[in-house]
Amino acid sequence: MSKTENKKVSIFSYYRPYKGLLALDLFFATLGASVTLVMPLIVRYITGTVIYEESGAAWQTIVELSILMICLLLVELGCNFYITYWGHLMGARMEYGMRNDIFEHYQKLSFTFYDNQKVGQLMSRVTNDLFDITELLHHGPEDIIISLIKIVGALVILGHINGRLTLITACFLPFILAFALYLNKRMKRVFKQNRVKMADINGQIEDNLSGIRVVKSFANEELEMEKFKAGNDRFLATKRHSYLYMGTYQSVLNAMLTAVTIVAVLVGSRLIIGGNMAIPDLITFLLYIANFTEPVKKLINFTEQFQNGYSGYSRFREIMDIQPDIADKADAKELTDVRGTVEFRDVSFRYEDATEKVLDHVSLTVPAGSYVALVGSSGGGKTTLCSLIPRFYDVTGGSVCIDGNDVRDLTLRSLRNNIGIVQQDVYLFAGTVMDNILYGRPDATQEEVIEAAKNANAHDFIMELPEGYHTDIGQRGVKLSGGQKQRLSIARVFLKNPRILIFDEATSALDNESERIVQESLEKLAKDRTTFVIAHRLSTIRNAERILVLTEDGIAEEGTHEELMAMHGVYEKLYNM
Repeated sequence: MSKTENKKVSIFSYYRPYKGLLALDLFFATLGASVTLVMPLIVRYITGTVIYEESGAAWQTIVELSILMICLLLVELGCNFYITYWGHLMGARMEYGMRNDIFEHYQKLSFTFYDNQKVGQLMSRVTNDLFDITELLHHGPEDIIISLIKIVGALVILGHINGRLTLITACFLPFILAFALYLNKRMKRVFKQNRVKMADINGQIEDNLSGIRVVKSFANEELEMEKFKAGNDRFLATKRHSYLYMGTYQSVLNAMLTAVTIVAVLVGSRLIIGGNMAIPDLITFLLYIANFTEPVKKLINFTEQFQNGYSGYSRFREIMDIQPDIADKADAKELTDVRGTVEFRDVSFRYEDATEKVLDHVSLTVPAGSYVALVGSSGGGKTTLCSLIPRFYDVTGGSVCIDGNDVRDLTLRSLRNNIGIVQQDVYLFAGTVMDNILYGRPDATQEEVIEAAKNANAHDFIMELPEGYHTDIGQRGVKLSGGQKQRLSIARVFLKNPRILIFDEATSALDNESERIVQESLEKLAKDRTTFVIAHRLSTIRNAERILVLTEDGIAEEGTHEELMAMHGVYEKLYNM
């Protein structure tokens, strides 16, 4: 089961596929830490015992011990290489899995979710946040293991060397721990604020770059800079706050650790003067003090990493815990052998609980193969009505049925595979003409793509492009005209070959010549299919076999163009406008 389907999944579950790698990572971390504990003992043996032996035997022993230390050094080198390479690779694979999970979850969330989100902020959760999470997941276990082994091992060995001095230096640990816990609580909140502010900046950048043509057309570069500077200032203020805590945290703790060394030197010197300690023991003690303080510093640095990673994981879970409000039922069935009859049965709809109803008790039957036009003033619910057919939103009351099947009882994939949508605001993906038409049916052949383009009156202009069907059209098809982009979107739907079509003001933004060509393509596409046309230019739907006039009160009028004009009602007023 995908992790996105399990709300209770924990951060530790991401280790499961890499248990072997993790076990080896921790083994080599343990081995490497143990090697560093052995080295000072060898130095102590040389300085305290070997150098006092007969010179020839002493030198031979020193050479042998040096070879042993070189071997231990090579072992430590191998351990560090494994930890650095395979440990980081494990972290990268976990990041890969988490990124797949959150992207997959994004695909499941409905329009309701995206209506209230900014793309840049959602991107921040997939990039910045996940990097810090995986740094924590990779370094966290090994840093804790290494630090605990070094701290406990050093304290045990130090206690064996001189219990009194060890007890004195160990007294610093409770103060260090208490101070770390106190600051940690405060830093956790600030680091999460950093995440939010960074996501805001990403959102602002995405918004600016997506609308860069509008920015430049209004010569509002300075206004955009002011808006960005305001967001950047807020981020800097939050960063300043977090660095104040980090500065206090690291400087005080480093001072405490240095104080441990100073106290060890003072007390050790006093013990040597009093004849209670040998000089080699103090040298060894100071080496182990370094072995003792280095992992404490590592834990200090780990604290910042933990705060970064955990705040990122909290934001990751915020998204993963959002359950899709539109999803397949457990017993959802496939929509097959589609004829295309669409029924709205006493349908009511509102976008959010606190808002007024956009549709109120609307009932309508559109027989298979019918061509229905929806007209009315803005806000009358035309687009909303059509958005209920592919379940972009779910009805608040009543039901929408296709061939007698409630759309909520059908699988989303089979439902949407049988519905084609051509919108006013065409979205083309970065890539080639071929890529964008193939989006309608990715397994189509090149011949089928060309046939779809010909049906959409797009083949001729495509062949005039520098590389024909393999021409790169830029971000959102920026290299094409409005009419060309619209014809590519129609070709995409031709290739999909659905039984039900929705044209949402598909020609309203085009010039007269482009509109004529696109209208021809739309009419060819609509042949023998159930078609809903949302139109503001009423001249484009004069020949529709059925026109519905939607107002805030529902379907106010219905009929052909001639019948509606004869009523001298809402339609006539709209047409004369």
